[in-house]
Amino acid sequence: MKAAVVVASNRASSGVYEDATGPLIVDALQGWGFEVGDPVVVGDGPPVTDAIRAALADGADVVLTTGGTGINPTDRTPEATRGLLDRELPGIAEAIRAYGVAQGVPTAMLSRGLAGVTGNAVIVNLPGSRGGVRDGLTVLADVLPHAVDQLRGGDHPGSSS
Repeated sequence: MKAAVVVASNRASSGVYEDATGPLIVDALQGWGFEVGDPVVVGDGPPVTDAIRAALADGADVVLTTGGTGINPTDRTPEATRGLLDRELPGIAEAIRAYGVAQGVPTAMLSRGLAGVTGNAVIVNLPGSRGGVRDGLTVLADVLPHAVDQLRGGDHPGSSS
């Protein structure tokens, strides 16, 4: 399984500070058995679309983004992602928000992150905070490898049909 990480951060992409969320995601993906390179750090908006397209063209089964999912005027990751999706997976995005709220972070409900399928790849927008990324990765740990298997035509474990 192959994955890619896209960090949407205007400040990190311009060198104001170093991204701290991409490496967390890379480590998690590697732990789940994915082949993944270094995070790609880009400004929010159209550069996110370009980075996701490049990851898909490179054969990614999974593209996880971080950042740009809030309500700040420059947050545009969901808009940059939506046009690439063939089908949305709203339950994933809802579960990530609900988990954050359950962990005592009421502002998690402000995330506008999306999840969906493009061709045979899963794309998920994670929040830009380290805590939001950790929460999202907790939710994705058991679901993401299963989703990739399903997209490859796998059957449900234990299914009698």
